[in-house]
Amino acid sequence: MSLSIFCIVLFAALLHASWNAIVKRGTDKLMTTLLVTGSAAVIAAIGLPFLPAPAPQSWPWLATSTLLQVGYYLLVARTYQLTDMSASYPLMRGCAPILVALVSTLFLGERLTWIAWSGIALICLGILCMTRGTSRQHLWLPLLNAGVIATYTLVDGWGARHSGAAVSYTLWLFLLSGLPLPLWALCTRAGALRDYARRNWGYGIIGGFGTLVSYGLALWAMTVAPIAMISALRETSILFGILISAWLLRERVTGQRWIAAGLIVLGAVLLRMA
Repeated sequence: MSLSIFCIVLFAALLHASWNAIVKRGTDKLMTTLLVTGSAAVIAAIGLPFLPAPAPQSWPWLATSTLLQVGYYLLVARTYQLTDMSASYPLMRGCAPILVALVSTLFLGERLTWIAWSGIALICLGILCMTRGTSRQHLWLPLLNAGVIATYTLVDGWGARHSGAAVSYTLWLFLLSGLPLPLWALCTRAGALRDYARRNWGYGIIGGFGTLVSYGLALWAMTVAPIAMISALRETSILFGILISAWLLRERVTGQRWIAAGLIVLGAVLLRMA
């Protein structure tokens, strides 16, 4: 993997951890998620008139991913209502890369070197080690979301490759997936949404920009490098998530989790070498 792609994906990982921290820090997790997705949809709508449309063959992938992304956002909000970010975020992100690697190798014809497989395995092992000793209550939520993440990663990796325009594909995805939840809230909780948005609109814009740019960079990288490698490297966002959990959210991070973070770093180094 080239150094430029490596650095771009690491930056995407930082942005991803940052917008998740915004959701976790919000007093109402669902409302914060709505602000983030709604802001991303508005940003996407502003940019789309200046870009060519994705190729027709990518639209079925785009439609499928839209449904998956809506489910993902709902699960993120519910997960952070019930669990600490330092426990659930690693589990959500840690199970997905190995699933992506297996499916992309078996069904999409990608070929990975033993160094790449070793890096993916170390990243997954490190992430899963972070959850050892934590309460098992509600952990089915991040596990379920890991399956959703793996599925939409494969769908979007393939869709972006068929689109011929990864940036346009990304903006359409965030426009389509970002509207349903805010529209639902306007119909059912309009007053509460307006009040919450008035107090927290800045967080929504920052989070919306973060999620859009983070995923857009990852999708672009998937058009020029194996999906499995990009998926695994992007999950180094766990490192940033742990730092944010400890320093900004004031969650307790044990020595075991710092050791696990070292495994993730080693895995990322191997992916850089692959």
